[in-house]
Amino acid sequence: MGQDISSNYRVFRQDNCHTKTNTQLDFFMKRLRLYRSLAGLLMVLWPTVGTISAQSSGSGQRDVLREITDVVGLKPRFELQATSQVQNAAAVVYGGKRYLLYNPQFVGAVNRAGRTDWAGISILAHEMGHHLNGHTLKPGGSNPTDELEADEFSGFVLRKMGASMAQAQAAMAIVSDDEASPTHPGRSTRLTSIGEGWQRANQQIVASTRTAAPSATPAVLVNRATAPVRTVATSAAPVSILGKITFRNSPDVPFYLTNRLNVVRVDPSERTAQVVGRLTRSESLSFPYVLIDSQQNRLYISKNGGIFDNTGRQVAMLSDPS
Repeated sequence: MGQDISSNYRVFRQDNCHTKTNTQLDFFMKRLRLYRSLAGLLMVLWPTVGTISAQSSGSGQRDVLREITDVVGLKPRFELQATSQVQNAAAVVYGGKRYLLYNPQFVGAVNRAGRTDWAGISILAHEMGHHLNGHTLKPGGSNPTDELEADEFSGFVLRKMGASMAQAQAAMAIVSDDEASPTHPGRSTRLTSIGEGWQRANQQIVASTRTAAPSATPAVLVNRATAPVRTVATSAAPVSILGKITFRNSPDVPFYLTNRLNVVRVDPSERTAQVVGRLTRSESLSFPYVLIDSQQNRLYISKNGGIFDNTGRQVAMLSDPS
């Protein structure tokens, strides 16, 4: 980085959108007063216990940051930094980059008090939830709605990672306040939000085990500009004709709608029918069908058979084939 971001935490107070003036409380004390009530006590009792690790798997430690982002399908575009300049943990934006700051002694103390490493992981997941829900992009400080959203995200992530509900709730059960404040909900409300996130992830996991896995065969890419036009020989099985399409700019060229909802252009001399488009159903009552050609251009077919372009101009008519 070239500099220790934690040493510039007072600059965060000016740059980060969660702080309005230099006369307010220290940014990190206000941003997440998530663990304020027992933080000092825990840090006194257990000052040297373990920390969250952001190291790679090659070091033998868990890369927690990557584990969290993996379960939500994201790249780990956050920087995790341990620092004694924050009392507990905070999600901040500095110089256009997103940071997750945490006090390793505090996190270790919470792990020890909760008797599980999931407690510390839930703290990090909660802070990441602030980033991913856009809370760090809004002006103002902490508020109950944002905190509950981050709590729910934490519960969701920890279930995806394999934690039980009790493990997902361990940190909040220890350090949150019983009663709500203007910036943070009370303990029972926060545990409920974590539980809701956990249950939502659990339902997804259970549902995925009840159904067969979908095919893993990748899509076949076709170059539309060079792909040959598909032709159907008329000597094959007979095709049922449902209607005739007459375009205003070429009324003498025959187009027909088949029983498979293909639009074909017939060449009597070659005895072939060239597929040039297809009808699909739409959600519109006025235009129940859409005609899509090979270039993905769309025309809209009304209940009366009028065919219109996207400007509302009628360009063709669908009629009885006789």
